[in-house]
Amino acid sequence: MSAYPDAVNHKGSAMASPLIIVIPIYNGVTHLDFTGPHQFLSRLPDAKVIVASMGGTDVSADGLVFSGLVDLATIEHCDVLCVPGGSGCTAALQNEAFVAAVRRLGLSARYITSVCTGSLILGAAGLLKGKRAACHWAWRDLLVPFGAIPDTRRVVRDGNILTGGGVTAGIDFVLTLISELQGDDVAQRIQLMLEYAPAPPFTAGRPDTAPQGIVDAVRSRMQPFAQQRRDEVAIAAARLAG
Repeated sequence: MSAYPDAVNHKGSAMASPLIIVIPIYNGVTHLDFTGPHQFLSRLPDAKVIVASMGGTDVSADGLVFSGLVDLATIEHCDVLCVPGGSGCTAALQNEAFVAAVRRLGLSARYITSVCTGSLILGAAGLLKGKRAACHWAWRDLLVPFGAIPDTRRVVRDGNILTGGGVTAGIDFVLTLISELQGDDVAQRIQLMLEYAPAPPFTAGRPDTAPQGIVDAVRSRMQPFAQQRRDEVAIAAARLAG
């Protein structure tokens, strides 16, 4: 049950109190994972979007620094929890306080959501057991140790859990979420305001449509840190099982 019983609970409902959306971030987050959805959610009527980190400390991401963050530990509840992914996501899994805060907020949220490898964090928090979830194509199999069911779709819904695939899927995901929260018309108005009409010049966005040479090159680039990431997931999964 939501901590805000008067807030939206079906498409098109009015709210007596703001919809609280929390986005927890960490060093090494992929900033488009959260700034893409954040841009859309910031246009959502009667909503408060909170970007938080442990201790409210600044977060570094691909050369950018995000400051003015809320201390994640001080947030009591939210209606929507949205966890982004990134190169630092599996390192974040080793921060037990961070994972515990994600779990605490997720257990009382109306919607538990993620973008890209953010679903691994939801998994480590014990929020995806027996649930279908999306993830970046290269790391989708790492959902299995957390008891989740990997799904190849760009946006996946399983009950109150909404997950988006890799990085740019965050925009498709957030439009789906907005439609759930406030209806198709609101989602489409925001889509039009932000002129989201993707028309990429290449079909290389997925391994099944990209040229094989491109897929091989990307896999090769990921190889140096792949084992470390898998080791970090194994540690987090063992902690969850224990």
